[in-house]
Amino acid sequence: MRRMAEQLNKKQKRAHYRQAQKENGISALPRKKFYRQRAHANVFSDHQLVYPKSPAHMDWTTYFPAFVADTDPITTAQPAETSLSNATNLYPRKLTKEVEVVDIGCGFGGLLVALAPALPDTLILGMEIRTSVAEYVQHRIAALRTQNPGTDLYQNISCLRANTMKFLPNFFRKGQLTKAFICFPDPHFKHRKHKARIVSTTLNSEYAYALRPGGIVYTITDVEDLHNWMVQHLETHPIFERISEEEQEADPCVEIMKTETEESKKVGRNKGQKFVALFRRLEDPPW
Repeated sequence: MRRMAEQLNKKQKRAHYRQAQKENGISALPRKKFYRQRAHANVFSDHQLVYPKSPAHMDWTTYFPAFVADTDPITTAQPAETSLSNATNLYPRKLTKEVEVVDIGCGFGGLLVALAPALPDTLILGMEIRTSVAEYVQHRIAALRTQNPGTDLYQNISCLRANTMKFLPNFFRKGQLTKAFICFPDPHFKHRKHKARIVSTTLNSEYAYALRPGGIVYTITDVEDLHNWMVQHLETHPIFERISEEEQEADPCVEIMKTETEESKKVGRNKGQKFVALFRRLEDPPW
């Protein structure tokens, strides 16, 4: 058996490990080396993603099972376009509260895990486009929940695979979020790749749509050029204002963001700089 295992290539070893995780139950923290994937993903590709038609069609109960509300089936007439393929929407189970915090491009989930006990009464979602990385975070959360039986620890965090640049409004209704974290995003250094940056004029309007007035966008990077880009695009957006340095340093989420993500730890080990900027979502202007 050992000889056969030694003959497996890296891809086969990863597949065996992850299959064993699913079959044996996830109680131990996953090993990151079995979930490695390229750092870059083409955000303009299809990726065969599954996403809801609208926030009303999203079933969050599998992501936050500890917060499922006991509700009776809805018996009112459904829209004409409802099909058998969407039969689960005829009897939707709901949560006792909504997702309010999102980590866009959550990576290996360091921020999610650190925020869970810091914001125990808030549902926090990580969104990650890379298949293996999203699966790692899901297994990591499942293991942490198993290791903390009889408590609410880590029940308030979850992760799904999604392309935020394309489908953010499919998951969140207008004004649903209170915080959106953008931590160490892909800098896309080449000018022709700037259209793939996660902060842009168009995407900032989508963040403004999903955030409620007073909601905050948190940004951090170790690339000064990208920091200046994000600051420029968020400062010039009419619905965002930059938060002062004093208020920024008083926010406990900032320290967590600066120290707990995998990228922030890597930058710290390399003694690099971390550039932080926070932006508050303003009230909608009067018509």
